[in-house]
Amino acid sequence: MFGKLFGRGEEGPGADPHALPVPRRRSGVHPLRALGDRRVLALVEAADAGDWEGVKEALAPFDLGRDHQVLGQLTDIGGLEEWIVRAVEEDKEHRAEALLISGARHIHWGWEARTAARAVDVSQEQWRTFHERLHTAERQLLEAAELRPDWITPWRQLLTSARGMSLGSPVAETRRDAALRRYPLDLDVHLAWLSQLQPRWGGEPGEALEFARAAFAAAPDGHRLGCVVAMAYIEEWVESNDSACLQDPRIRTELRQAAERSVLHHAYERRLGWQGDYNIFAMALSLAGSSTASNVFRELEGAYTEWPWTYMSEPQKAYARFRKAF
Repeated sequence: MFGKLFGRGEEGPGADPHALPVPRRRSGVHPLRALGDRRVLALVEAADAGDWEGVKEALAPFDLGRDHQVLGQLTDIGGLEEWIVRAVEEDKEHRAEALLISGARHIHWGWEARTAARAVDVSQEQWRTFHERLHTAERQLLEAAELRPDWITPWRQLLTSARGMSLGSPVAETRRDAALRRYPLDLDVHLAWLSQLQPRWGGEPGEALEFARAAFAAAPDGHRLGCVVAMAYIEEWVESNDSACLQDPRIRTELRQAAERSVLHHAYERRLGWQGDYNIFAMALSLAGSSTASNVFRELEGAYTEWPWTYMSEPQKAYARFRKAF
């Protein structure tokens, strides 16, 4: 029933006309491509081809200043940083969009140079390249924010660059507040701040979970902000030396209640990229050993997003293993 209501499965009157066909896999698991949307796929293909006119045309249905997920589809396209410079310099009318895309790409590109290694294992050359790219991102994103003061996405990206460049809490807090003034319930901004509060970035143990609980408590029923609670527990698992640290009845209860008041609530709206929200809860509930994970996996119908499973070795296999277990 839910597949028909939300455009999954067979074609029909209620099907999403923009939905990409689901690939058939023996395991039943398939990576979500281009947010599962034909329009997003057209955008990604235009960017991959270095076609700025095609990118602008494909962006028409979206609000890049608010849609973090659509912007995120562009950030890991290798080579984009080479041609987007021309758009920044030559297209005055769409300079803000080009700056935003380039700045976000430079942050991702910077982390590619740094890698996910521990700080002590990153070479001086890697650090130099990392900071050069983040400096470029900072300059471009700040200009984009100045050109379009209504946009949220530049400020969310600037939170990541501030963390990478160790700019300190006052700068990060100013950027967080700038984003939340534009939309107080923005999930991606809350998730970025959740990362900032982790002990590995200078936060205190328990601080992130306290923040997540307060944020979700202020959200209406059915809001995707419940994901911040699920992600807070995933981060606790990442920080812990105990792989079973979430196997606690109280944690299972809290995650179940968060899921039921968020993604599993009748008021939850399945917008573009909703599968990412469900994957966050799927991982958190699985780590906690909650049977509610089966409800989440059932609705996903095998759709896998790399985040947050990338915290595990062989992320897609981990997803498939938990999916089968529940």
